[in-house]
Order: sequence, then C-alpha cells, then structure tokens
Amino acid sequence: MTGQPLPPPDAPVAGQGDAKGTSPGPTTLRPVRPRWRETLGLLARNPTAATATLVLIGIILMSVFDETLAPQGPNEIDVADRLQSPSWSHPFGTDDLGRDILSRVILGAGVSLRVGFLAVGIALVIGTLIGLLAGFYGRWVDDVLMRIMDMFFAFPAVLLAIAILAVRGPGSGNTALAIGIVYIPIFARVTRASVLGVREEVYVRASRSVGASDLRLLTRHVLPNAAPPIIVQTSISLAFAVLAEAALSFLGLGTQPPSPSWGLMLAEGRGFIDLAWWLAFFPGMAIFLTVLCFNLLGDGLRDVLDPKQRTLMAGGGR
Repeated sequence: MTGQPLPPPDAPVAGQGDAKGTSPGPTTLRPVRPRWRETLGLLARNPTAATATLVLIGIILMSVFDETLAPQGPNEIDVADRLQSPSWSHPFGTDDLGRDILSRVILGAGVSLRVGFLAVGIALVIGTLIGLLAGFYGRWVDDVLMRIMDMFFAFPAVLLAIAILAVRGPGSGNTALAIGIVYIPIFARVTRASVLGVREEVYVRASRSVGASDLRLLTRHVLPNAAPPIIVQTSISLAFAVLAEAALSFLGLGTQPPSPSWGLMLAEGRGFIDLAWWLAFFPGMAIFLTVLCFNLLGDGLRDVLDPKQRTLMAGGGR
C-alpha cells in the first residue's frame, strides 16, 4: 500500500513560518488595565451609582466652597424679611430671624459632612485594626477583642452616642467622636469576617512559608484582599453618620447654635412647620438626598467589588 509522499525537510509547516525559517508575526498583547480603573469603569456603567456619585461630588464641592457659593452669611439677620416664602431674592425663603435658608443649607453641608467624614474615619481606622488583629491571630486575641465589641453592640447606637455626649458635652467635635465610637464595632466585625476568608489563602501561606513577617502579611496580602467589604461599609456608614449627626443636632446634643447644621435647622423649623414649611423642608431634603446618594453608591460598590457580579458586569450581563 503506497502512502502519501513525505514533505521535503525544508517545506514550511502550517503555523511555523516559511521555508526561510521566518516565524509568524509577534502577537500583540493588550496591556492589563489597573484594577482601580476597571472598577471605576464598571461603576460608571451603573447609571444609578454613577448619578449618585456625581451628586455626591457636587455636594462635597459645595461644602468645600461653601463661603464662596453662599449668597449671604449664615447669621445675617434681617428682621424685615423674616419668614419670607421662597422667591427670586431668597430661593429657599428665610427663617424667623430673616436669615437666608439657602445660605444656611450650603454652609450646613460643610458642618454635616465634616462630622460624618471624621466619625467614619475614626471608626474605619480603629475598627479595621481591631478586625485585622482578631481575624488574623484568632484564639484568645479574637475572643477578647470581639467580646469587647459585643459590649458596644449591647447598647442602642443612638443611646450610646447620647451617653458619650452627656459625658463630654455637646459640639461638632464630640459628636464626631461619639458617632465614630458607635461605628467601631461594625467595621471590626466586617473586617474580621473578611480576614478570616483571606488568611488561609494559598498566597498567604506561601508568603508565610518563605519567612514573611506578620506585619508584611497583614499590609501586603491580607488587608488589600480584605478591603472590598470595608470599602462598601465605609460608603454605607457615611450615610448613617450624616443621619446620626442630624439626629443628635436635632436633639440639641450635636452642633450648637449659631453654627448652621441640617439637623439643627430642622429643630429650629419644627415650631414653624404650619406657618413656614420651607424652614424644615429644604434642610430635610438635603439630608435625604445626601443619605440616599451614599446608600446608592454603596450598593453600586458592592456590585462592582463582588467577584461574581463583577464578572457578569464585565461580560455585559451575559
């Protein structure tokens, strides 16, 4: 039986170049996009989260440039214009002392957001550190730290904040400290749960086997990979911190007069709700919009940072 003739030794083979030994053209590799850029791209494809982010950026910029944007000072009194309804000269109306509500809402954004960011910053740093140590070392370290956190959880959040303010006194700084202490256990538990799932990963054990110190393991491997739930919790906690500051100021324990604060403006407008609805409406809408946008941003971050949802979003939802 006659077989097919063999190709000559110098004949080109498919996929291996021609007879002169030339190789196929180099394959062009697309550079890998940084993870943070991919995350921002996926977040921008979520219209709800993107809109909430833009609104929050606007509110934050308003709080930074509040004195420039405010038409009047927060405590410029004009008794002749007291309790004026919204108009071209006063778009949000005036209060019982003739102060411009729009100016006080703009200037109050800086007070409310400053307290919220400071409170969450305190809770984030201390709570994350406690959660890292408890989740990484376990055993008696975990038991002691988590039992202390359980003691904080035993108190209602607002009641604990009121107790702290009763000891330290009212004011914006003490309000931020009280809210921060209240939220420390939340960040500790979220961080601990995330670290428990990361500490036994292969790359962590491999680094430990080559002699990496605990500090290097925590800072280079554990914390970066445990960060997504912490980031989501930060966004959600910012919403509740702004709401808590407004509640404490409404009760007279937070920001004190004459400093403008959204919660304090609600308290001052409560007595005029039937006569001048705008005194409480516009500060209330500022609180509502800010809290809503932080929550929507947190939901968007949770979808983007979740591995399964991230894969679906990257694939167009297929």
